[in-house]
Amino acid sequence: SRQSKSLSLLTFTECDNWVDLGNWQVGPSSESFEALEELWLAGADVFRVNMSHGTHEGHRRVINNIRELEKKYVMSFCSIGILLDLQGPKLRIGRFEDGPVMLEKGKNFRLDMKDKRGDVNRVKMPHPEIFEALQPGANLLLDDGKIRLKVTKCGTDFAETTVMVGGKLSERKGVNVPDVTLPISALTEKDKEDVAFGLEQKVDWMALSFVQQAGDIQELRNVIGDRSVKIMAKIEKPQAVADLKAVVNAADAVMVARGDLGVELSAHEVPVIQKRIVSHLRKVGKPVVVATQMLESMISTPVPTRAEASDVANAIYDGADAVMLSGESAAGKYPIEAVKTMEAIISEVEKSKEYANRMRVRDEGKPERKDAMIPAASALALSVNASVLICFTRRGYNGQRFSHERAAIPIIALSNRQSTARMLQLSWGIYPVYTACVRGVQDAEHGIDEGFENISIDEIVDLAKDVVTKKKLSNKGELLVMTGFHPTGAPGPGANLLKLLQL
Repeated sequence: SRQSKSLSLLTFTECDNWVDLGNWQVGPSSESFEALEELWLAGADVFRVNMSHGTHEGHRRVINNIRELEKKYVMSFCSIGILLDLQGPKLRIGRFEDGPVMLEKGKNFRLDMKDKRGDVNRVKMPHPEIFEALQPGANLLLDDGKIRLKVTKCGTDFAETTVMVGGKLSERKGVNVPDVTLPISALTEKDKEDVAFGLEQKVDWMALSFVQQAGDIQELRNVIGDRSVKIMAKIEKPQAVADLKAVVNAADAVMVARGDLGVELSAHEVPVIQKRIVSHLRKVGKPVVVATQMLESMISTPVPTRAEASDVANAIYDGADAVMLSGESAAGKYPIEAVKTMEAIISEVEKSKEYANRMRVRDEGKPERKDAMIPAASALALSVNASVLICFTRRGYNGQRFSHERAAIPIIALSNRQSTARMLQLSWGIYPVYTACVRGVQDAEHGIDEGFENISIDEIVDLAKDVVTKKKLSNKGELLVMTGFHPTGAPGPGANLLKLLQL
């Protein structure tokens, strides 16, 4: 019944407070197997584990329950992706002597390294890397952009500023510096510990926060090494937008993190940048996720606003691979309803002629030789009115290329690697299937990979037909188009085999 081609990406975060939801609770109780099962059945395809909150012990329980969920539905070819979202650097001011202060527009305010509590005239900012990068005229944003300061004079341990937008300022509020590239790593020591935890837990994706340039992604890749986990770059800073092509080239996927992006850029700039990012990712064929405040009102109400529904729909129309729920599922009163609502919006958009017309737009240019079979298969499927496209893929390359084609029919991606099947959950239109599950291999539930070289072409054809039949994606007598590589043990990437099958 899970037919939508675009995907729902659901945030789970361990919270301190419990929120009653009838039989469901968000917070520590959301780690229960039953709650996760309900969310998955409602339409979630990938679970995001937010490392800004909670403990490794708590997150381990969640991940274990997700894998148990896979085992329960193993004969339904269930593969669930897990995204570990790294916290990144947190830049904050110090504390005040007598509680919050009121900053008035036009007044002077000083930030420095002095180890004493602040007042209405100054406060500690314990980040020498910010002072090193500042220049007169630069903007400093405090408390998610609610307060704006302009630097008039600065040194290696201080900054004199003028209050441009005032307001109430409490201690330990965040600092954003939109005008300069900070000489700071996107990976903190905490992040490195969380990366090690994620590798131990065999998560499928890691999202990198505070990306300013392509080198930040390479730093994380160096830590990951030769593990199969993929990297998602969160675009939340103007520097990453300016260096978008290089960042995209370095990453495996991109998240449009609109909340943080909207702090350092004006609100009216964010929609244009979102469309630019999604358009670019569509051209290069990498997954793109649109995130933050998509159904924000559903944190406290069971239905979204019309504007929110339109926001989700527009992201789908633009070609996003996935749309993400954050606070709606992590701290809201109606997580199940939010997932169902997002799934309904996705399905409605994908049934429209306008969506089909937009997805038919093809990129110009001749495909590389290794890619040539993919558009050929899509064209063949269209010409013979096939009901399903099928590919077999080791590391996901063929599956992602088919996703890029935006075929109007379901795409089954058979893989001998469970990690690949899970990773492909983030790609548009893909029904990833771990072949051991289909073949009844004894160790399928443990994720032990088998080699394609042990499977004949006839076996793969039978596998494909079995999956299509059990998923009810085609009827007897209908045509299927299949691609892969022959011999089955041949090295990839790419495909060199094209077959037309009849169910």
